[in-house]
Amino acid sequence: MSDTYDDQNIFAKILRGEIPSFKVYEDDDTLCFMDIMPRTEGHCLVIPKTPCRNILDATPEQLAACMKTVNTVANAAKRAFDADGITLFQFNEGAGGQEVFHLHFHIHPRHDGVAIRPPGKMGDMDQIKANAAKIVAELPA
Repeated sequence: MSDTYDDQNIFAKILRGEIPSFKVYEDDDTLCFMDIMPRTEGHCLVIPKTPCRNILDATPEQLAACMKTVNTVANAAKRAFDADGITLFQFNEGAGGQEVFHLHFHIHPRHDGVAIRPPGKMGDMDQIKANAAKIVAELPA
């Protein structure tokens, strides 16, 4: 286990524009984009724009900025998918389930009686792009 931030992780590359993403929301401090292996319709991720491995080394400012964006996007996603609720996942270190070592929050719109799909299956890019547009359309002006 390493406790240092790796600036070559996939989310750092997305932030630098080296890897494309379906952006949902962006402000000065955070970015929200779609997960390309969605476990629910509308599954998206919120990350800080500054280096941060996970919640264990996050500053209060990084956490506050992320949670503000999580709140904004979760409400938009709930409306966009007429969801009954939202599940928020956040993993820390390998033993805690973290796979990408840049702080991130998973937002999952949920419907009663519909299970979250298993991890690791690539989604349909056209559908993911369409789902991003649904959420964007529900964001506050």
